[in-house]
Amino acid sequence: MAPSWRLGAYSLLTALWLLHCCSCGWSERTSGMAKGETKEQELMSHERVKRGWVWNQFFVVEEYTGTEPLYVGKIQDVLDSVKATLCEMCIPPNSGPPTKNIHTDSDEGEGNIKYTISGEGAGTIFIIDELTGDIHATERLDREEQSYYTLRAQARDRLTNHLLESESEFVIKVQDINDSEPKFLEGPYIGSVAELSQMGTSVMKVTAWDADDPTYGSSARVVYSVLDGESFFTVDRQTGLIRTAVADLDRETQDRYELVVMATDMAGQMGGLSGSTTVTIVITDVNDNPPRFPQKMYQFSVSEGAAVGTPVGRVIATDADMGGNTDMSYLIKDEEGGELFKVTTDGDTQEAVITIKKPLDFESKRTHNVVVEAVNKHVDPRFLELGSFRDQTIVRVSVTDADEPPVFLPAEGAIMEVQEDARLGALVGTATAKDPDKENAPVRFSIDRSTDQEQIFHIDPVSGAITLGKILDRETAGWHNITVTAVEADNVSQISHSSVSIRILDVNDNPPELARPYEASICEDIKPGQLIHTISVVDRDEPQSGQRFSFTLAPDATNNRHFTLWDVKDNTVGIRTQRSGFNRHEQNVYLLPILVVDTGPPALSSTGTLTIHVCDCDPEGAIQSCNATAYVISTSLSPGALIALLVCMLILIVLVLLILTLKRHRKGQRMSEDEEDMRDNVIKYNDEGGGEQDTQAYDMSALRNLYDFPENKSGSSESGPDLHALPQWIQGRVSGDGGAADFSLFKGYIRKKVEQADADLSVPPYDSFQTYAFEGTSSPALSLSSIHTLSTTSEQDFSYLSDWGPRFRQLAGYYAPGHPEEEGS
Repeated sequence: MAPSWRLGAYSLLTALWLLHCCSCGWSERTSGMAKGETKEQELMSHERVKRGWVWNQFFVVEEYTGTEPLYVGKIQDVLDSVKATLCEMCIPPNSGPPTKNIHTDSDEGEGNIKYTISGEGAGTIFIIDELTGDIHATERLDREEQSYYTLRAQARDRLTNHLLESESEFVIKVQDINDSEPKFLEGPYIGSVAELSQMGTSVMKVTAWDADDPTYGSSARVVYSVLDGESFFTVDRQTGLIRTAVADLDRETQDRYELVVMATDMAGQMGGLSGSTTVTIVITDVNDNPPRFPQKMYQFSVSEGAAVGTPVGRVIATDADMGGNTDMSYLIKDEEGGELFKVTTDGDTQEAVITIKKPLDFESKRTHNVVVEAVNKHVDPRFLELGSFRDQTIVRVSVTDADEPPVFLPAEGAIMEVQEDARLGALVGTATAKDPDKENAPVRFSIDRSTDQEQIFHIDPVSGAITLGKILDRETAGWHNITVTAVEADNVSQISHSSVSIRILDVNDNPPELARPYEASICEDIKPGQLIHTISVVDRDEPQSGQRFSFTLAPDATNNRHFTLWDVKDNTVGIRTQRSGFNRHEQNVYLLPILVVDTGPPALSSTGTLTIHVCDCDPEGAIQSCNATAYVISTSLSPGALIALLVCMLILIVLVLLILTLKRHRKGQRMSEDEEDMRDNVIKYNDEGGGEQDTQAYDMSALRNLYDFPENKSGSSESGPDLHALPQWIQGRVSGDGGAADFSLFKGYIRKKVEQADADLSVPPYDSFQTYAFEGTSSPALSLSSIHTLSTTSEQDFSYLSDWGPRFRQLAGYYAPGHPEEEGS
């Protein structure tokens, strides 16, 4: 296969040959058509036309290591001979590659032309001889860095430096040599393959890249091989695909492999370059191992008093697989163990948790053998031939004895029945409980009063007999649910409870009644035998044989000729007319009493009244208007109507009394609010004063400091109390001998009164007015009684009242001896 540059040169020569042949034919035709022309013109027509620059390319080998510049090519005029040959033979060229030369027609070898180049690397990498046109490379070229260089060539007159030809472009290509080794750009590699995969299973693909020219030679042609690990894996020489070499890869034996893969260029021939990488292959797990219990028997113990749901123990089955392949579920295989115990799987630890499903009984059975089986959740059908993916073990549970509370019979609770008319103390039923630990151990019974707050039932604490404590009424409560408590007589901490449901059996003690007050309306022109209304009945009793009622007109309405009853046979009765021609102006309301009797026993009855209105109707039978005047068919009211009337009157009387009481209460409240409590507002002033204009009649500071006299010190007259503010009999005592008055008697009396008031528990919490009725002894004023002083035989002298000052002037005038002239007047 010829190199690519040769094919390009051949294509160029072929194009030039076609153009030249066309130009030759055109010249001959032109000469034949112009035979009459002059010779000069003919010579001019056959003169060779000057050709311009022709494109070409040069080749240079990379990595040149010589000491001299590397010769690249030379610009020569060789195309003229090629053109002449093509014109004469008119055949395409078939010989070797085109000549690597570029030359100008003006070059005659005299050295008048100067050759120059410009472009990539001109003057640095590539230099040209100006005289000969030889091009050399001065540097070591690397195709991997740059594969070709584009330059331009110029031919100039050496003397004038003018361009002799147009500038032409040419290319210098760098030829490749095998100087780059293959490289794994994506390494190191990590792949995976499932264990027990078939031989030849694809694992992964590796790729090496060679920087050499893949279009030239075999420098970039890479092949692959395994250096380490070839006994377990292979690699395709051309594609780099890694496959398994064996079919028994076992993750549980070895879970990863390290391979060394080498890539060699030159198709693996001698002298080729190579590179290597590491490939890690992880063996993934498959479910090829069944679960296995480490032990064939486990032993646990639990108390018989343990509650339902209490864990008994944990067991686990091991699995050599990993991840989801180890997920397993546990189940109990034997029927007996499945009734008493339950097994669940702990999702985190994959353990089997055995818990109590039903209460255990030491007295019934002391040891239980439970068969527990472990099963893989995700079984791979490809490995079923390896064996069963399940395993079993025995869990032995020993039940230990415990003191248990009494057990009721039946355990789910008792149902008892009693007639609603049973007498007080009647037996309802008997609660039964026993101690499961001891035979004939005494048990004491009681009723939880939170379930029987009205104490309707009583229970015998020893026998458990339940009796009536109150009269029953089924219509009030048809069922009673109570809780009975049983306690061991020897150990009161062992207590149990049981619910007892008591059904109250019905007794016919309620008469039937109309479901509601019924009213009906008829037209005046109604026809005989027409159904006007249907009446239903209710009975609060519920006889076991079902309700059955009979309907008749009340005895006082048996002679009624207006309406009749029709039994519908479903505990309802219809009302029909017996005649026509009702007149609402004569009578517009009829009251029809109906007697209802039940089947008993004993049979009870009641009377209900149907109100029938006679109305005016249009021709289509639609009611227009009805009057409100009523005429009673019967001459007397029923007992029910009388009771209702009395109840209404009683309610009115009670309402009136409540209104009067409320008004009276409000009036008393307003009066009490207007009254002023004087206990905290008693103020006593022992001073008459001098009237409304006297603002300085009495000094209150003297009253406040009445008993707080400072000691009289010698030489200080200003420190004594204001004697003018005190009565004269006190002034005399204070000023007579210069010493303080003796108030110890009054102080002791007041102190005693205060202590009595503080110790009195009947005193209200507010301040009260205390009366200190103590006058003392040796009073110079003696008695001031008007009864005594007005007597004519009184010998007491009250002249000293005049000495008490202006405040007692009026009092002194009453008791001073009068003048004879004043008495006479």
